[in-house]
Amino acid sequence: MAEAIKVLLVDDHQVVRRGLRTFLEVQDDIEVVGEASDGAEGVARAEELKPDVVLMDVKMPGMDGIDALRRLRELANPARVLIVTSFTEQRTVVPALRAGAAGYVYKDVDPDALAGAIRSVHAGHILLQPEVAGVLLSQEEANSGQGRGGSLTEREREVLGLIADGRSNREIARALVLSEKTVKTHVSNILMKLDLADRTQAALWAVRHGAAG
Repeated sequence: MAEAIKVLLVDDHQVVRRGLRTFLEVQDDIEVVGEASDGAEGVARAEELKPDVVLMDVKMPGMDGIDALRRLRELANPARVLIVTSFTEQRTVVPALRAGAAGYVYKDVDPDALAGAIRSVHAGHILLQPEVAGVLLSQEEANSGQGRGGSLTEREREVLGLIADGRSNREIARALVLSEKTVKTHVSNILMKLDLADRTQAALWAVRHGAAG
């Protein structure tokens, strides 16, 4: 059996954390390894517990979810962060994605959908609703990254197109008959050449410049 996905819950409301834990503890392949009540504690717990996925609220006292995301990136923490927000806070999702979140779900999410979202971001996918992707794209300058795409090799363009399709490194490796290590190298080269911070930005760049599949 594959190792369970380790999840850290970060939310200032205990009832929310309790509800999330109740949802997830019935999943055979997901293990809740800890909880935190604000962003600062969440960063500390993430460093301590090394979770695979962090479920992070956006609005919390002290250090909020977006600042915590930035801090995790500064620390080069490999955990994938899934934002848990309310529908009325949708405008906060865009800054969170820019700060490094792998996607988001709403607090009233169906339990099965929540578990599916955790599995998806753990596999390397990016969860973007069409309306949020549209906002992200509209906020990019028209010439953002223009001309840099010419420095990509043909193989890197293929990898970039698959990133835009939401494929994980493992799926890209299978599709292109490569090792995962080679795919990771291509992804790193793409981010460096296009001066991008993460896969989310790479996917958006690909859509904007016609590199998506």
